Amino acid sequence: MIFRKPILFSIVLITSALTAQEIKPAKQVNGEMPLFEVENPDFQTSPYTGMTKKHWEDAARYLLAGAFSYIDDLDDPMKFPKLPGKSYPQDISRVPTEKLEGLVRTLFVAAPLLKKEPDLTLNGIKVAEYYQHQIPKLTDPDSPAYIKPRGNGGPSQNLVEYGALAISLFISPETLWDPLSQKDKDALAASMLSYGDGPTVPSNWKFFNIFVLSFFDAQGYEVNKPLLEEYLQKSLDHYRGQGWYNDNPAYDYYSMWAFQVYGPMWASVYGDTHYPDLAKAFKTNFQDLVYHYPYMFSEDGEMIMWGRSISYRIGSISPFPFTGTLQDDTINFGWLRRISSGTLLQFLQNPDFLLDRIPTLGFYGHFEPAVQVYSARGSVFWMGKAFLGLLVPDDNPFWTATENLGPWDTTFEKDKVYNKFQAASNILITDYPNIGASEIRAWCHEKKADDWQGFRSSENYNKLSYNSAFPWQADGEQGEISMNYVFKNAKNEWEPWRLYTFKSYENGVYRRDAVLETNEQVTMQLADIPLPNGILRVDKQTSKVPVEMRLGHYALPKIEGKEVKHYIQKSGSTAALVLDNGEYQLAMLPLQGWENAEFVSASGLNPISEESTTINVSATFSPQAETNIYATLMLWKKSGEDFTEAELMPVTKLSAKNGKIEVLMSDSELYTINFD
Repeated sequence: MIFRKPILFSIVLITSALTAQEIKPAKQVNGEMPLFEVENPDFQTSPYTGMTKKHWEDAARYLLAGAFSYIDDLDDPMKFPKLPGKSYPQDISRVPTEKLEGLVRTLFVAAPLLKKEPDLTLNGIKVAEYYQHQIPKLTDPDSPAYIKPRGNGGPSQNLVEYGALAISLFISPETLWDPLSQKDKDALAASMLSYGDGPTVPSNWKFFNIFVLSFFDAQGYEVNKPLLEEYLQKSLDHYRGQGWYNDNPAYDYYSMWAFQVYGPMWASVYGDTHYPDLAKAFKTNFQDLVYHYPYMFSEDGEMIMWGRSISYRIGSISPFPFTGTLQDDTINFGWLRRISSGTLLQFLQNPDFLLDRIPTLGFYGHFEPAVQVYSARGSVFWMGKAFLGLLVPDDNPFWTATENLGPWDTTFEKDKVYNKFQAASNILITDYPNIGASEIRAWCHEKKADDWQGFRSSENYNKLSYNSAFPWQADGEQGEISMNYVFKNAKNEWEPWRLYTFKSYENGVYRRDAVLETNEQVTMQLADIPLPNGILRVDKQTSKVPVEMRLGHYALPKIEGKEVKHYIQKSGSTAALVLDNGEYQLAMLPLQGWENAEFVSASGLNPISEESTTINVSATFSPQAETNIYATLMLWKKSGEDFTEAELMPVTKLSAKNGKIEVLMSDSELYTINFD
């Protein structure tokens, strides 16, 4: 093997390069793109979406065309209009990284296309030629795209983007690496290795070092093998089971679009040859997700809005195509492709998804409460990892199997609910056949005071549950709350639960304890019971001090100009508050403990619409109160059919017995809640 010593760079940023950077509006592009259309759909192979591998290629080209509408010549950067709010850049120093993100993240979309179509041209620009021209600029001190070598600095966003670039270099070396001059190759190796051979963040970030070190080792450069091996083993140590890696400390989509994509991909491009035992471990962990993760998607293949970096959206499906590489005849590839294509269409056919021809920072349209400070406008192309699946051959069963609904058609029955508990991660996935929705309950235990980036303690994680039919709504300053509790704290502010401790999952009851961050004397024991048409909450107040509290249902956005209707429907001696937005209905019934119930309108808090409505119940708890049990029915159904009295009151009896709470349902099912 030939080893090349990386050449040295000055780490001093040349003044001319600095002054060339400025925060200014990106190039403006006239007109918006039409919604993505599935042209000539194949309803024989894909009876639900009409999408085949060709249509996935069309979708990738569609997104990439939006990016290339900003490129009129080879020198134009991948820099897009900044949206208002907390996203970066906020100062000149971050502009080079902003451009780097746009460059290497669009490559996730471009690289698989270039494997099949090396002469791909968009907006009059040859795509391969553009990246071949731009990549060497990263190491040119006189270029506005120049990225300083790390020097003695710590891990940074540049490490992330260089790791992404290394993945694309592995994917399409013939179009991205081989055409470079030896001088440019050596310069790129020096710059990228200055980051890869260095410190990292104890999370999925280790893979960025891993890919940089692995790629340049494969190219004959001298790399830090002990560090590579250390990061590989530490990455495997994040695995917990049932397909879930822990991203230190969270469980979220990073388990899937990071660990469960990077690990198997690293194994295929490098690990199988150089570290076969470690490669086998990553692939074994990957196989585990097949029997759990797909249940997190709705019957129509829609994903749940949950966790940070939600603007990466379709990245959630990125592991699914690679299941086709597994030698497992039990995998339902037709279901996995139906999920994957359904998620693509969930966003590509939503009219709010694109703005200025580029995906927004949000879920559909721009939604500031879901944005993190580490995101720039081009960050959204991290979703391009979904199109890495195009590397899977045309004749692979992932592409050739007939689309189907999996358990939604073969196993799930109407008027029943299906829970899938993940014992290793304490995650509960629930599927509701009556409305075709999926739901998740997962980790959250982060103090806002310690959350310097402001997302692990936020609504991205702290809701009681997250549902595919009802994207999470932000909390309001006046106590407007959706799918969580809030309490009036010492600052006279409404403070939500953030600090949950999982207790148990037994016989359909998911148990957690919660404590208020700013007052450890405010505590509750929580019990969620998923029902065929909603959730029964039976929660025990254990606070040692009086406290005002509110609990919110999911929220309904105003859609298509229709008003959200609300009314009160009697159910025996109990009154249900009901909402209807023309797509779904929500109903909330306070069964015990609550003093008031009300409809709560909100503005600017919902990711779907500027206007929305939810239902809240409220009470003032005292430790001397006669009851400390707060029971609540939080129900739903599709619009167009009224709730029946039986649907509104599925609970026959709720009683305390031998220190336990027993709930008898109208179908004679008995739930026992043991608050310890």
